[in-house]
Amino acid sequence: MLAFKYISFHYIKYFLIILIALVLFLVGFDYMENAGKLSDSANLLLIYLVYKSFFAIDMLLPLSLVFAMISTKIFLIRSNALVSFFSLGYSRVDILKPFVVVSTVIIVIFISLHSLPSFSRADEFSNNIRKNAEYLSPTRDLFFVYEDKYVYFSKMLPLQEKAEGIRVFQIRDRSLKEVLLAKEATYRNDYWHLKEVDIITKPDTIDFESFGIKVTAKKDLKILKGFRPKMLDQVYEGKVNFTIMDALDAITLLDKQGINTSSIKGALYKIFIYPFFVPCLVVIIFFFVPVSARFLNVSLFSFGAILATLLVWGVLFMFIELSNNKTISAEVGVIMPVFILFLIALFQWRRSLSIS
Repeated sequence: MLAFKYISFHYIKYFLIILIALVLFLVGFDYMENAGKLSDSANLLLIYLVYKSFFAIDMLLPLSLVFAMISTKIFLIRSNALVSFFSLGYSRVDILKPFVVVSTVIIVIFISLHSLPSFSRADEFSNNIRKNAEYLSPTRDLFFVYEDKYVYFSKMLPLQEKAEGIRVFQIRDRSLKEVLLAKEATYRNDYWHLKEVDIITKPDTIDFESFGIKVTAKKDLKILKGFRPKMLDQVYEGKVNFTIMDALDAITLLDKQGINTSSIKGALYKIFIYPFFVPCLVVIIFFFVPVSARFLNVSLFSFGAILATLLVWGVLFMFIELSNNKTISAEVGVIMPVFILFLIALFQWRRSLSIS
């Protein structure tokens, strides 16, 4: 228990130091690059920096956990604390447990943060502030298919839950049957409510005896049940930074429509599966760290471990981007690399138990 508390304290300390340093570096470098493009408003500038910090945490927190393990292990070696723990009867697995437990707890907290839109969509919000001086810019020219209806929104405001310039085309038997025209729509009570709708109906057959096209006016009409504005904005704009609930709701709704949900599943895999490469990599690197500085050049080993961590992180990030672009499946791009790391870590752990 003494070793667990001591190692956990230093691990968390190094983790916070490294994370703060990396976040400040990324945010500071971004600010120097984009300072001329940002609004003169102090409020918008502060919000921009906050969202950029959230994005930096989202990107760098897993990496900081691995770097913190390397730093903590080097500290234990240089201070001879590691040799002292071994002399007191602690095994290598006992020394490893604080790293695995603490990193796993932090990863679980990290995953739960993706239920917050301000965290999971921080990069999108910060980019909107830089380009449009507002954190949630309207979506324009949104065209999609829903329940055999072709729907067009000229402009959608996700924050206000409103849309403008609505056109809905009803197709039956490969023929246009009905068109709905409305200037404005509002989302409430799980429906989009079209105000002052003109319904243009085409007869099944056009001849001298038919009455031709019929135009009917309605004050209010409900369409698109369950399609929340944020879901529309994310799914049909091809964005991949979903919150947990938005992703689950989108999969549930789109599966019923027979629409491909691979990109949304990939976003969920990135939230729930990808961060767990950290405990796996912690276990793998841990067993390569020497017990004492006399057995190996610690500085050279630190450099190699950090380089290997960056390489693994970069490969994982590349696979995630490939799966986001549908070049490879999300299962291959996200789940398979983490599973391979898990098998290697499990092998290392079991081998250590058999040796001890």
